[in-house]
Amino acid sequence: MVSSKIIDRELFERILEKKNSLDKARPLSAEIVQKLRQEMEIEWTYNSNAIEGNSLSYEETRRVVERGLTIGGKSLREHFEAINHVNAIRFIEKLVEKKQKITEQTILEIHSLIVKGIDGVREKGQYRSGTVFIGGAVFTPPPPIELKARMLDLIDFVNKNPDKLHVIELAAISHHKLVWIHPFVDGNGRTARILMNLLLMKKGFPPTVILNVDRQKYYRRLKEADRGKSKPFVDFVARNVERNLDLYLKAIKTGKDEQYISLQEATRHCDYSQEYLSLQARNGKLEAHKLGRNWFTTKKAIQAYLKKHATKNQKLKFIQ
Repeated sequence: MVSSKIIDRELFERILEKKNSLDKARPLSAEIVQKLRQEMEIEWTYNSNAIEGNSLSYEETRRVVERGLTIGGKSLREHFEAINHVNAIRFIEKLVEKKQKITEQTILEIHSLIVKGIDGVREKGQYRSGTVFIGGAVFTPPPPIELKARMLDLIDFVNKNPDKLHVIELAAISHHKLVWIHPFVDGNGRTARILMNLLLMKKGFPPTVILNVDRQKYYRRLKEADRGKSKPFVDFVARNVERNLDLYLKAIKTGKDEQYISLQEATRHCDYSQEYLSLQARNGKLEAHKLGRNWFTTKKAIQAYLKKHATKNQKLKFIQ
């Protein structure tokens, strides 16, 4: 198995343990798989589009996708973005199922699906023909004449993994490379997040959703990667991988100590404050994940943290 070269060690070890637990639980029941798939389609679509400015709420996204409803006061573009994103998800699911290799045409097809039917986007599934400048960016994307060569280099990197990276690292860095190349007039971010998940799903990981509430942190981490510091972005992606592993494991586990509790409730089981637990969660030291704006953990995770991090001057005993 390829080890981690970049990801925080504790975080990486937890992810491997959880991935192993998920693999052992396979094959999952058809009912669980269908429910997870339906929920993930909506969560992924809502958050990826919201990051790009789509104003459909989570429930509005669900009504557009599942029931084909038109939401009053929302643009036609926003409706297309929701429908298109789900179609792009289903496209890569088929690629994963058929174990197809990623090619240049794969990326172009993903982009074509993402922007299908959207007015003002002339180059669907085609590289941009003009130069672009990104506000606030520390770089200028390559000119149109370089795009095909840059994208072929990216495809080669994705398929050959010359640096022997773990798939999470490969997926995160490939995401950044595509955004940096900025090959399309519109839809680069959504295409990059789809590509990232295609790589993860090919290795048996659940889809990884970047939450809209983390939008500013997401952009900050990408900007750090633009400056050559890839670790913050890779760790950011890894924490989101862990979050979605947690969601899948929660769906198949019923143990009381593995049920999610708020950090406020978690303070009853240790001598740490809610603020301290929140800091450890954000830093990836405490196993936890975000739902909306709030962090949730488990009694089992608190026990593991106490065992590993509590000092002699702190109470090691887990408070039932």
